[in-house]
Amino acid sequence: MSTYKKEVGTAVQNNAGDYTGAVQGQLWYNSTASSFQFKSLSTVGAWSTGGSLNTAKAYIGSVGTQTAALSSGGATPPLVGETELYNGTSWTEVNDLNTARWQLATGGTQTSAISFGGATALPAPTGVNNSESWNGTSWIATNTLTTARRLLMGVGSDSTSAIAFGGFNPGPTFYANTESWNGTSWTEVGDLNTARRATGSTGDATAALAIGGENDGASATESWNGTSWTTLPATLNTARGSAGSSKISTTTALFFGGDAPPGRVTLTELYNGTSWSETTDMAQARRNLGGAGTSTAALAFGGEITPLTAVTEEWLGAGAPVTETITTS
Repeated sequence: MSTYKKEVGTAVQNNAGDYTGAVQGQLWYNSTASSFQFKSLSTVGAWSTGGSLNTAKAYIGSVGTQTAALSSGGATPPLVGETELYNGTSWTEVNDLNTARWQLATGGTQTSAISFGGATALPAPTGVNNSESWNGTSWIATNTLTTARRLLMGVGSDSTSAIAFGGFNPGPTFYANTESWNGTSWTEVGDLNTARRATGSTGDATAALAIGGENDGASATESWNGTSWTTLPATLNTARGSAGSSKISTTTALFFGGDAPPGRVTLTELYNGTSWSETTDMAQARRNLGGAGTSTAALAFGGEITPLTAVTEEWLGAGAPVTETITTS
């Protein structure tokens, strides 16, 4: 007679809660839930609720991974310089930016980042060129951007290597300008093909994507190779700006939320290196939110609903391990 131990090589484990050490297909008994559970791989990506920000806010700078993210600045209102760190479970407030700002951009990681641009007044008449470096503990003012602007975006590998692109100032002026940061100063480099603001962004200073945005680039994706931008044939299924995006890779990406007629949306789109496809929507429609992580493990936090939210949502893509419960009927 066949038994579970004979077939698998081990007896059913007894565990108080989720058995994090389980492998695909492994069965265990959850003594806390009084049920049998097993690990499987998800067939479609899905959002779930994570730990909320300490302060509801929008127009924030954001970088990092799903388990090590950084949020900086924003508007509550009033404007804040707040910095919060996420550990995969909860957010912790740490040292503030030196200058409270909103509509800013940030590149780097949770422990080494650069924050730049934005606006220092509500409402925002003009953008600023402020730039600050994060060393994992505190922010230090650095040399400023060449072009002051707000609603810009950027990416970077750490506090010594980043790019800033796009943006806006009243006029209206939509910027295509791209600037490169070498740890000491900002230098003008190749412009975007389409001037725009409030785009999605992922990658680093040598390989990046600019996704969607407001102005004529609302559905366009551009790729940066360290020297110049190329408009890709891949366009979003729903043109929009003010959305969140994953931050790590340029071969795959996740783009979520944002502003599309008639207003805030829950839409999520997945880029596979060739094209964009619609996937599972977020739970909460919002715009001007923070984003972090990868296309398979992303993070969405803060943003505007009615009026603001502190809610964090975590994304697990198809193929991620999930816990399932055996039920009887």
